Amino acid sequence: MSLNIAPAVVIPLLIALLAGAAVPFQAGSNAALGKLLGHPLWATLISLAVSVLMVLPALLLMRAPAPQLAALGQAPWWAWFGGVAGVAYITAALILTPRLGAAGFIVCVVAGQVLSSLAIDQWGLMGLPVRPVNGLRIAGVTLIVVGMLLVQWATSAQR
Repeated sequence: MSLNIAPAVVIPLLIALLAGAAVPFQAGSNAALGKLLGHPLWATLISLAVSVLMVLPALLLMRAPAPQLAALGQAPWWAWFGGVAGVAYITAALILTPRLGAAGFIVCVVAGQVLSSLAIDQWGLMGLPVRPVNGLRIAGVTLIVVGMLLVQWATSAQR
């Protein structure tokens, strides 16, 4: 029996894996910025400003069409939540990463992401298709939550 996985499946998985691998570095660098600047919100602002400076050349290189600004008035109320969540995440990361460690913080983030993702899938929230929760998905999430608890327990036992 051979395992034949199409590149169309593997490439997005690898890109997601690399994007996920960058997150602990983001948390650590933002924590250092917060310490240097004297307040976590200044580090959040700098981090978001760097993000803007990075996306502007990408828009030009990809020749992205001009945004349809008139459509903003038709956006659902929750469409603005991404910016709010970004600020909350960045600020939490730079405050909590020094306290919990990179692994401790990230496993909590991953557990929270998976739990909320299940709710989004179950009810098709935010305009996404419904993907019902089933026993295997719950088992997978349970393993993630147990893993989060083990990492936290191991970290606190080392102190």
